[in-house]
Amino acid sequence: MGAGAVVAVGGGSLRCPPQVPMSSQRAPVLEPGWLLTPPARPYLGSILHRNRRRVFGLLERPALPPGLAVPLVPYKLFLHGKSGVGKTALVAWLAGTPVPPVHHETLGIEVSTVYWPAKARASGRPVLFQLRFWDCGDGAMRKFEHLLPACKEEADAVLFLFSFTDRASFEELPAQMSRAMDPDGAGLVRVVVGTKFDLPAHADVSERDVAAFEEAQGVRVLRAGSAPGGTRGDRGGLARVSPILDALVESLWHRDQIAAGVAPEGEGSPPA
Repeated sequence: MGAGAVVAVGGGSLRCPPQVPMSSQRAPVLEPGWLLTPPARPYLGSILHRNRRRVFGLLERPALPPGLAVPLVPYKLFLHGKSGVGKTALVAWLAGTPVPPVHHETLGIEVSTVYWPAKARASGRPVLFQLRFWDCGDGAMRKFEHLLPACKEEADAVLFLFSFTDRASFEELPAQMSRAMDPDGAGLVRVVVGTKFDLPAHADVSERDVAAFEEAQGVRVLRAGSAPGGTRGDRGGLARVSPILDALVESLWHRDQIAAGVAPEGEGSPPA
């Protein structure tokens, strides 16, 4: 999938109700990389401002001409991980906003919205995805018991984060996944994200470790760097973050297609 985050979706050994298996390859239900192609230019322009990512207010959404109107599909994604692994930085990276230069524990819940247009392969029509990332500080979650249920309520996906420079955060993943996943979490997409992948000199988690985790959990992995998402000249860093955002909406859209009876279960993951 290119540079990005460790994303593990479905499968696993948590014995949750059946979810979308990700252990084998399948044909993607969305067109990979479509947003960066010439036909998608009007949709790309709707999420940019002066060649940078546009920041949308609570009641705002990308503006498109009437002839290019597309359905809006909202998803709630909850980020879970040890303090300092880069949850807030990852959201800023995906949204194209400044990454905090110094780590500060998130005191409560912060919600950030990212709009991501994609093209459905079955219909050939674009879809506008609204990704609402719920970021909650690990310390606050441990202190206030109501925060975890609030983050999980009506969530479509849980992103479990670890840092390649913090082995303890990697080794805690199975316990974190067990704590955060409910037995009745059918249809909830599970994602594992490895951050700070671009700091090999400080890496404390090897590729062999990740491969073993993928094999044990039946997941595939994306990787995210620690550098900012982009500059004025590269369209807000879209080329770097698009593989991750494409992977997220692909997994969620495929889950919805299974629920609607359009796609069969057990087809595995799209090719990397």
